[in-house]
Amino acid sequence: MTEKAFPIHFIITGGTIDSRYEGTKDTVVPLDHSIIPKFIENQKLDHKTEFTEICMKDSREINQDDMKNILDAIENSPHNHFIITHGTYTMPDTARYLKANLKRDNATIVLTAAMLPMAEFTMSDGGFNLGYSIAKVQDQPNGIYVCMNGKVFSPEEVMKIISDGKFTSIFGEK
Repeated sequence: MTEKAFPIHFIITGGTIDSRYEGTKDTVVPLDHSIIPKFIENQKLDHKTEFTEICMKDSREINQDDMKNILDAIENSPHNHFIITHGTYTMPDTARYLKANLKRDNATIVLTAAMLPMAEFTMSDGGFNLGYSIAKVQDQPNGIYVCMNGKVFSPEEVMKIISDGKFTSIFGEK
């Protein structure tokens, strides 16, 4: 039996997943506009999709206004399934902010990111993390989650280990 595909609302904030490498600065710089809509369109998903670009920032530059805009986009959306693309540095902070401030309880929200830009690196983890997030937004109960490195984390437990280039639980391995 085939279940009816529901809409997925993508909320875009920039981060490495939506960046390019800037050699003169030896770092990544967010693109002017997201490549996520084109990437998702090329996947030929059965789901209808909506995209809201909140900002295109390094997550270390995400501020309270940006987090409020993310929250407002979710609160005002007619959809119940969300994937938020975000930078890795402050993604756990945004997840915890949403958990503390979201009023609606009928939504499944997944935050994801990448350690390497999707635009220029064929070995980027961005496509995998997006695909994993699409799978998980379909089977997780309502709530807020961070999906990275093939794992699902709660906002309370997730942390980035910069030296390993991955996310883990503060409670140890699951």
